[in-house]
Formats: sequence, C-alpha cells, structure tokens
Amino acid sequence: MTLKTCARNLVVLSVVLSNELEKNTVVKPVFDGIFSGQHYSEVMSKYILPVSVFGTVFGAAVLLKNHVTGGPCPSKATIKGKTVVITGANTGIGKETARELAKRGGRIIMGCRDMEKCETAAKEIRGKTLNPHVYACQLDLASVKSIREFAERIKQEEERVDVLINNAGVMRCPAGKTEDGFDMQFGVNHLGHFLLTNLLLDKLKESAPSRVINLASLAHIVGKIDFEDLNWEKKKFDTKQAYCQSKLANVLFTRELAKRLQGTGITVNAVHPGVVATELGRHTGLHQSQFSSSVLSPFFSLLVKSPELGAQPSVYLAVSEEMEGVTGRYYDVMTEKEPAPLALDEEAARRLWEVSSRLVGLEEEGQSGKSNPATEVQSKVAQTVPVPRH
Repeated sequence: MTLKTCARNLVVLSVVLSNELEKNTVVKPVFDGIFSGQHYSEVMSKYILPVSVFGTVFGAAVLLKNHVTGGPCPSKATIKGKTVVITGANTGIGKETARELAKRGGRIIMGCRDMEKCETAAKEIRGKTLNPHVYACQLDLASVKSIREFAERIKQEEERVDVLINNAGVMRCPAGKTEDGFDMQFGVNHLGHFLLTNLLLDKLKESAPSRVINLASLAHIVGKIDFEDLNWEKKKFDTKQAYCQSKLANVLFTRELAKRLQGTGITVNAVHPGVVATELGRHTGLHQSQFSSSVLSPFFSLLVKSPELGAQPSVYLAVSEEMEGVTGRYYDVMTEKEPAPLALDEEAARRLWEVSSRLVGLEEEGQSGKSNPATEVQSKVAQTVPVPRH
C-alpha cells in the first residue's frame, strides 16, 4: 500500500470515527466497558478526538504534498549518446537532475563553483548509476571570466550539447556584488546564465534538436525589473525583491530567447520546480528562531519536496517526447501555466536582452543570440582537467 493510499484511508477513518463518536450510539457501549469509571465525554476529549484531529491533519498534509510535488517524471525516455550541461549540479535539485539523467544514459557535464564538492558529487553519481560519463567542471556564475572559460572548454572538448539546464542560483542572500560588480542575485541567477547560454548557442544549434531549460520560480509573479537600478546602487537593498527581480528576468529571458531561436531547432522553456528542501533557502531565516524550528518546521517538512522530486520537472523538460518542439513556455512543476503579466511584456523582454548583452559584453562582439554568433573567446582555460572521451 502506498503512502498516498494510507493517507487517504487515514483521513476517511478519522472522519468516520469522529462521526460515530458524536452519535454516541455504536461506540459508546464499547468505551463504557473499556474505560469503566470514566465519563464517556471525558474519554472522548482526552484521547479520541485529539487522535482523530491529528489523523485528519496528517493525512490531509500527505495528500496535499503528493498533489503539489507532481510526482516522478512520467517519461521513461533514455538519452544515450546525448550530452547534458547542468549548472549548480553538486547539490540539491542540480545534483539529483544530474543523477537521474546519468541513469538514463546521458553524458553529464556538471558546472560548479566548488570543485571539491562537484568532484565528490560526480564520483557518487558515477557509482550509483554505473555511468562513467559524468564529469565535474569549474564554473563560477559570479564571474564573467569563469563563464567564458567554461563555455570555451565545452565548445572545444564536447562534440555536442543536446540539453543545457540553467539550474544554479542564489536566493535572498545578503547584499553583495559579483566579480564584475553586478548585484549577486541578478548577476548569478540571470546574467550568468544569459551569457553562458549565448556562448553555447552554436554548439546547441549544431546538436539540434536541442533544449534549454531555465529554472525560474513562482516568486517571479511579484518581481519587477528596475531598468534604472538593476544592481541596487541607488536604492536601499531589499534581498527579497532582488531575488524576485532575478526570477522575473529568467522568464523574460526564456520568452525572448525562444522568439529569437525560432527555426533553429532549439527549444527554450522555464520551470518552477516547486518548493524544495535544498541549501538554496539557507539565507531565508526560516529555521533560525525557536518558534519556526520547533513549530513550523514539522509542517514545512510535510509540504516541501525532496531534491529528488524537485528534479523531476527539469528531467521532464529535458527528456519528455511531449516537449519536442515546445518552446517559450512557463511550467509550474510539470504543468504549463501562464506566467505573471509582467513576464508577458515583450518590450520589457527585448529591453532586458539589450541591457544584459551590454552588461556582459556580448553587444561588443556582435553575438547575443544572432543566427551566426561571432568570434569565439580565445582565452586559455585555467585550473581545469580535460574531460576524457571514451
């Protein structure tokens, strides 16, 4: 019997028991015999009703969790012979996405800032999936130099890139700047992936049909793009709004890129993976107070996904036959939804593209999503180990 079935039965049983207890007809004589000397209503209030309420709440929570998680990816497609690039793949959703796609036979390139953790994760995935083609590569999305070096390495050493999953991100971190002076959340969550995707477009086109998947968030619905102060230099820093702005940028980027790549064989989609228990929320302060850790934490853990379940939407967009040719869409878990009205603003998407191109230096190169990207970066790749081919 599955957990879902048990939870449903627990809710039904709790409701039936409560009804019978209220009627005092079927159960009362039994309780009079068991609890001799105690008043029936006293037994009810002291023992039975609390158990009934707990059963109902717990069962409903499990059913709700099953509903919001979306379950496992329904597609059983394998991807042998395909290469997948995943950013932020050493932990959380990224790691589980890498593991699942390695299990399906893909060649997995894990782009991570912390190489020690990345190597450990890659070794673990190789061991669990028995897929030797899982590799750790240096990538710091807070550094334009690192992004260019990573992209150059991929272009030189990989024969193809079939799927690019822009998974890495930071959430509600303290005020800070990237190596190039961008707000940390806008720089890592949007600009870093904007640059990386553009630098890999040639390889993606050569490998078509190919897919780009951008991890967005439901938080985009309250985001606003402040074109006058994208990097929080003129106004008081608000970490929540900075995060929401970066997530709105993800959806606008997805739609604009999809429009620019029509006819190339590359599809681009954004996905909100759901509420997932990962290190991403370490700056939110959810469990820092005694009240939240002792009272809210148990309920929170009932409703959030595991990283394994959180990876399923990315896997679905990467491998599902149903997603072939689908582009420019926003998915809430594995269901297509219309994004927030601001995310549908085509003029804002175009303007964000132009500003982003200028900020990361693509405008100067004449690259930025055009059908024939210009010259490749000739910088030498430092502190990396060549990815072997077998």
